[in-house]
Amino acid sequence: MDVNHIHATDQHRSLKRIRLYHQRPVSRVVLVYFGLLLVPVGFNLGSVYMTGTKALLAVLIIPLSLRLFCGHFGRVLLTDIMFFMHFFWVSLALAVNNPVEATQNAGSIGVEFLGGYLIGRAFIRDRHSFAAVVKILTGLIVLCFPLALIESQSGTSVPIELWKITGLTTPVDLAIDRRMGLERVQLSFEHPIHWGLFCTIATSLYFIGLAGRHSLGLRSVIMTVICASCFLSLSSGALLAAIVQIGLIFWSFLCRRIGRRWLILSTCFVIFYVVIDLLSNRTPIQVFMSYATFSAESAYWRSAIFQWGMTNVWSAPVFGLGLNDWIRPVWMHTSSIDNFWLFIAMRFGLPAFTFLTVGYGYALWRVGRKDFTMDRTLAALRLGWILCFTGLTLTLSTVHIWGSIYGFVFFIFGAGLWMLDAKPRSPRNETTI
Repeated sequence: MDVNHIHATDQHRSLKRIRLYHQRPVSRVVLVYFGLLLVPVGFNLGSVYMTGTKALLAVLIIPLSLRLFCGHFGRVLLTDIMFFMHFFWVSLALAVNNPVEATQNAGSIGVEFLGGYLIGRAFIRDRHSFAAVVKILTGLIVLCFPLALIESQSGTSVPIELWKITGLTTPVDLAIDRRMGLERVQLSFEHPIHWGLFCTIATSLYFIGLAGRHSLGLRSVIMTVICASCFLSLSSGALLAAIVQIGLIFWSFLCRRIGRRWLILSTCFVIFYVVIDLLSNRTPIQVFMSYATFSAESAYWRSAIFQWGMTNVWSAPVFGLGLNDWIRPVWMHTSSIDNFWLFIAMRFGLPAFTFLTVGYGYALWRVGRKDFTMDRTLAALRLGWILCFTGLTLTLSTVHIWGSIYGFVFFIFGAGLWMLDAKPRSPRNETTI
């Protein structure tokens, strides 16, 4: 057997291994998790209300936590530590404020928050599994679009009505006032806002992240379906995230030949913030929230929530209020807090808020600093993920999340952290996802 034949055989085996590696499917756990997201069924386990996603996360959270800190999912990150510290402080704050209800509520928060994050951290470990997640998410939105159209006209959630036949508990099919002549779509989620956020997460992840896989025409069509699905939630918060991502996509395209385009944009944002702070009698955050709504009434309401919410934060800065009611004027008849970041600080104290935001911001900053210049596929996936969470960061200051969408947001967040250990490939060795 000559040397050329041996070389050809080795090359054939290498190519075969590469093809098998590229065709590796996403983990079954991730597939089950996605399926349970759109199954609106719940059940009572003793005094605890469980959903399909919560049951799955409850089973996995302990073994995945142990494996994380044993180094099975790469090196332990500062974000990992900060997120576990956040959960610890949430549990401590509930024990201080509501000792009788602390165990049940802390367990529920831990399962949704840490469970979702850990599944993303554990099972999405390379560009192929990450791209598969984006495809699954996009495919589910496209498949559910006809159901969303039906609900926007009839006001009836088809998945919720179908699952009621089983006799199991389902989310309440909310009868919210129509907007723009349409019913607000919630599909299988607890609230229309959550369906809108589910859709908007796919905006830049798909359009930017899979640019090397699908043509511009196909991506534009599917992007239109994603945005239309998001619009049918008629949630200003969800639409804000989509609009911000689309704006950033245009900026990236228009300034693609400028090396420091994101530094320029960040500088412009800081200057704009300072000018608003100097010229307005309201804080820039209040000004932002006033324009991120469908009506002047909603804008005023969110401004009042922020003002009184901060009063409550400073009244109990260490352990927060727990599950106790918050101080507000009598005319604020609802205890709803339409601001996820503010909710964390109010309910669980500034340490819990700090642990969460430091871990969150550190991961975005570290991933954003990675040099993927020579690897266009990796750079596109990174940009899609960063833009997704840029939009979500702003949106979470105007809405609150809980339940299955809470875990899903941090699943997608954890799913992007493999990029910290990713090795860029040279253009000649780059393969299409």
